[in-house]
Formats: sequence, structure tokens, C-alpha cells
Amino acid sequence: MSPHATSTIFVIGGTGAQGIPVVRALVADRRYSVRLLTRDATSPRARELLALGNVSILEGSFADEDVLREGFRGCDGAFINIDGFNTGEKTETYWAFRSYEIAIEEGIKFYVYGNLDYALKKSGYDSRFRAGHYDGKGRMAEWILFQNERNRDRMGAAVFTSGPYIEMVISPLTPMTPGIEDGVVTWRVPLGEGAVPHVALDDCGFYVRWLFDHPERANGMDLEVAVEHMTYADLAAAFEKVTGRPAQYIDTDLETY
Repeated sequence: MSPHATSTIFVIGGTGAQGIPVVRALVADRRYSVRLLTRDATSPRARELLALGNVSILEGSFADEDVLREGFRGCDGAFINIDGFNTGEKTETYWAFRSYEIAIEEGIKFYVYGNLDYALKKSGYDSRFRAGHYDGKGRMAEWILFQNERNRDRMGAAVFTSGPYIEMVISPLTPMTPGIEDGVVTWRVPLGEGAVPHVALDDCGFYVRWLFDHPERANGMDLEVAVEHMTYADLAAAFEKVTGRPAQYIDTDLETY
């Protein structure tokens, strides 16, 4: 796939939080067109992306081989970000296998897998830190890069590893949603003095676009991105400085959390 030619990218997960900025970045200058898989072509997010131009919609489920073949066929790139948080580890594992295999069969030239840290492995296989949403992706990313050692000349592949979105620290219903305690914005999370590798959603689009722009350099790469490894004491201090409102971080033991 030439990085200088207009290419069609098949995208799974394009209507998700990360997928929207990825699609926007791909079609921003019309160098790429996107074929977007969605379960509901009439959803507000699907309609919003369609309105960008250079976006077409394929309605169906990634858990359907006929739909996958239709999605990959005629494209030369793919960005696959299966929502394992909703589908579960077993479903993501199987369809990550089949998505990669069918992509090769259908002639995809460059394949990018949306990934998260293999938390269980990075913890030294301590199941207190097991997170299915993360581990389901992390295992598959390692498998894809292993397969790429043999298949890289037929279909290039890269892994895009992100982390918790920085937007989540002030959003409702997330693991790190703050509360108000005696008028003070308060984050209570079990971090101790640890830090979180937060990533900004708009940055995700930029980095995925870079992978497709530079397939020769990106082939076989695990592109791990983050704003920084951020302590929540620093987060609270930054919030207070910018808003003028008092803020604090209170370390909380895991059981209480």
C-alpha cells in the first residue's frame, strides 16, 4: 500500500469513543476513504461519520464471517478495534483470530489492531490485577505480531496500544469519576503513588493515521502511546490551578474502592 495513494480502510469499532477520532483523522484530507462497520447505520454516531465524506457504511456484526469478508474485500487497509469491554474475552479472542486471517485472505495490505496493555502479564501474572478488557486485547496483539513475523511480506501489521482516556477523569460513570467532598473535587482511586498512562482521544486519531501513512516503518510495530504517566496528585493540582476550584486525590485501598 503506497502511503501516497488514496486507500480504503475497513474500520471495526469506528463509532466507539476511540474510533470516531480515528475515522476523522483518516478522512480529514481525503487521502483515505473509510468503510465503516456498524450494527446500526441510522445511529447518530454513524450518521455523523457518514457526513464527513469519504465514509461509507456497512451494516452488520464483526461476529459474522460473511460481513467481515464484505468489509475487507476491496480495501487495502484495516483498523480493527473490537469492543471487548462489551463482548467479553472469549468473543474478542475468537474474532480477533478470524479477523486477522480473513484480512490476509481478502488481500488487505496493512492491518492495525487496536490494543490495550496485557495487564495480567505486566503484573507478573498476579490475578489481582487481571482485567479482561485489557488482557483480551493484549494476548491478541502479541499473537498478531508473532504471525506478522511470517506474514509481513503478504500483509503488514501493527499494533496500536493506548490506555485510559484522559477525558474519563472528569466524565461520569468511569472508574476514576471524581466526587465532591465538602466542596472539594476529590478523586478516590487505589493508586498509591502509582501513575496512569492516560491518552487523549484526539491523539489516537493522529497516531493511527501515522501508522497508515508509514506502513514500511510501522510494519511489526507496537505503537504504545500516552500523554504521560500521570499521578492523581498531579491531576488534582492541575485541575485546581486551571479552574481555581479546590481539588484533591485520596488514595483508597482496593477493597474499599
